[in-house]
Amino acid sequence: MTLWSRDGRLLDRQQRANAVCSEGGIARLDAAGIAAWLRSALAKYASEGVQYCVPVGHGAGLAVLLDGGLAFAPLDYEAAPPAELAATYAGLRALFAETGSPALPLGLNLGTQLAWLDALYPDVMPRATLVPWAQYWAWWLTGCAASEVTTLGCHSDLWAPAAADWSSLARAQGWAARFAPLARAGDVIGTLRPDLAAATGLAEDIRVLAGLHDSNAALMAARGFADIAQHEATVLSTGTWFVAMRLAARPVAIAGLPQARDCLVNVDAFGAAVPSARFMGGREIEMLIEGDAQRVDIVADQPQLLAAVPQALADQAMVLPTWAPGCGPFPTGHGRWVQAPPDGHARRAAVCLYAALVADAALDLIGAEGRLLIEGRFAGAHVFVRALARLRPHSRVYLASDQTDVSFGALRLIDPALAPPGSLEPVMPLDNDLEHYRSCWRAMIDGCGAHKGEQ
Repeated sequence: MTLWSRDGRLLDRQQRANAVCSEGGIARLDAAGIAAWLRSALAKYASEGVQYCVPVGHGAGLAVLLDGGLAFAPLDYEAAPPAELAATYAGLRALFAETGSPALPLGLNLGTQLAWLDALYPDVMPRATLVPWAQYWAWWLTGCAASEVTTLGCHSDLWAPAAADWSSLARAQGWAARFAPLARAGDVIGTLRPDLAAATGLAEDIRVLAGLHDSNAALMAARGFADIAQHEATVLSTGTWFVAMRLAARPVAIAGLPQARDCLVNVDAFGAAVPSARFMGGREIEMLIEGDAQRVDIVADQPQLLAAVPQALADQAMVLPTWAPGCGPFPTGHGRWVQAPPDGHARRAAVCLYAALVADAALDLIGAEGRLLIEGRFAGAHVFVRALARLRPHSRVYLASDQTDVSFGALRLIDPALAPPGSLEPVMPLDNDLEHYRSCWRAMIDGCGAHKGEQ
């Protein structure tokens, strides 16, 4: 949770560690725990004169409302549906050319979750109202239910971007009719519930926006920079997922994107299609450095990590994809080390080089050109961003202030004319030549077929 001034200054930030709960033996989102934390967190701003709340959430999540409450805890997208159900659902999916949504593992397609929920709760689902995860929190704040297209257009199988309407699958399964009415991300859908206002000390007339999907909030923040908004540009949002979103100067044909390599179409806050590519970069980094994803971007460590690059290159220390199976440009690869360095700094430097190589491949898949803005928590990993700048010499690569993040993008829904704090910072490419290193890396991948996947 962040508190902002009307002129775009970050005043305060509160955070809570993510948690996953279980219900019926299935991994779920911790809606109850988040709600309890929000009550106490909101109360800290009782004297701040808050005027708006804007919820932001990850894309592959939805809530089921019944009789004025949450019918059951939402599914976690990493919960695995029964194999038979997944196979049946695969035969129902609409074509990629219609939805821009590739077939993804686990519950990353919202349609998979809905098919599973229909099977789990046949008495509840036909009577319930469905809302995307971000809009669940808008409902929690206001009691008003709405749906919104940045989540519905995020590899859900439920939205047809070119038609700006529900997909044939969503209509055929009856899901479209169960979702709450559509609202735009920047629409005010209601004011704070009286009981929540009383519990937190906040004013009842606080206006709550419908809100949006987190990667699209990052895109909204980036568009505050004229150099991004007014030119061919791509935004690379880095967190658990690395999501590249191309603001193309000319329309890109959905059918031309390589869906088997985790390319897709996102839908932005204005309803426009955004060619995108992604991989689970933050999760992979965490796995590769044994649990602490922050260790590649600790400020004090950056000189040592940069100094370790020449030795990692000389030793041909490499990470091969993929450590998050089924995801990214190399979905069928089996992640492994080649010449794993014994030194901790060199190991982390090689992990950053790996992230840059995968990001470079993902950017190629969507035809990214012109300007590239890297944002999110791994923008502070100097080896990663400087390696990516070296790998893409024909792009102008930038970083933005660490305050120009997802929450700032949410703020710009209130005031789209709001300019980001600070200016874009050009990234200096690594001094080291990466061409041979990249060629060897790609040759090893080609040798094991990790770039292939079923269409």
